[in-house]
Amino acid sequence: MTGSTADLFRLDGRVALITGAAGAFGRAIALGFASVGARLFLTDLNAAGLDETATLVRNAGAPCAVRAGDSGSSSDVQAVFESLDREYGQVDILINNAGGNPMQGRPEEFPLEIWEQVLRTNLTGYFLFARAAGARMIARARGGAIVNVSSIASASSLGRGNLAYGASKSGVNQLTRELAVEWAHHSVRVNAIQPCQFLNAGWRAMVADPNRAGLVKRVVSGIPIGRMGEPEEIVGPVLFLASDAASMVTGVLLPVDGGNLALNPTGTLPGAD
Repeated sequence: MTGSTADLFRLDGRVALITGAAGAFGRAIALGFASVGARLFLTDLNAAGLDETATLVRNAGAPCAVRAGDSGSSSDVQAVFESLDREYGQVDILINNAGGNPMQGRPEEFPLEIWEQVLRTNLTGYFLFARAAGARMIARARGGAIVNVSSIASASSLGRGNLAYGASKSGVNQLTRELAVEWAHHSVRVNAIQPCQFLNAGWRAMVADPNRAGLVKRVVSGIPIGRMGEPEEIVGPVLFLASDAASMVTGVLLPVDGGNLALNPTGTLPGAD
C-alpha cells in the first residue's frame, strides 16, 4: 500500500452515479462524495429535488451532471446512461439508492399494482442500473464499485404494510451476492448496506406528530443505539464500500442500523394483529 490511509477513501477523478439523488440518502451521499474528489452524475424522478441536490454539489466545488428519470423504466435508464456517456465517458461507482415504500394493509388485501410498482422501483431498477454500469466497468477494464441500498426489512419483518418493500429488499440482497460473484474476476465489487429507520422527511414528520408517538417509540425501541439515524451517517459506510479502502470487500451486506439486526436477527411482527 502506498500513500496514507486517508488516501484510500479519496475518489479523485472517479465518476459516481447516484440514483434517488433528490432524497435524504442520495443528497447526503452526493455531498459526501463531492468532498472527497468525485465527479457526480445524479438522477431521480423528482426533477426539482434533483436540481436542488445538484446545486448543493456544485456549490461544494464538485463537477455534477443530472438527468431526471424513472429508475424502474428501461428507456429512462438508457437515457440516463446516454447522458452520462456524453458527459463523462465512464462510470466508476454506482450507488443504487432510488426506492420507495407505499405501505399498504394486510397481505390478503395487498393491491397487485402496488406490489408491481414497489418491485419495479426497488428491485428491477437496481438490476437495470447495475447491468448498464457493470457492462461499462467491464468494458473499460479498470474495475468499479456498486453499492446497493437495501434495508433491515430484507432480514426481518417490519410488520404490517411492508410486504412488497421487504420482498424487494430481500431481492436486492441476492442481486448483490449474485453480481458480486459474477463480476469479481473483473474487479467490479458489489456490496449492499442495510439501514434501519433514518430521519428522512417522512420520519421527521412522524416524529413531530404527537399522534405517531407510539409508533416512533416502538421503532426506536428496536434500535439498541437508542435513536434513528441522521442521513449524514449513511455516508461513511457507503464511502467505505465504494472506495479503495474496501478493495477486498465484495458480496457483503453491511447493516447500518444502530444494532437492530443484532437485537432482532430472526424477525418480529411489531404491532401486528
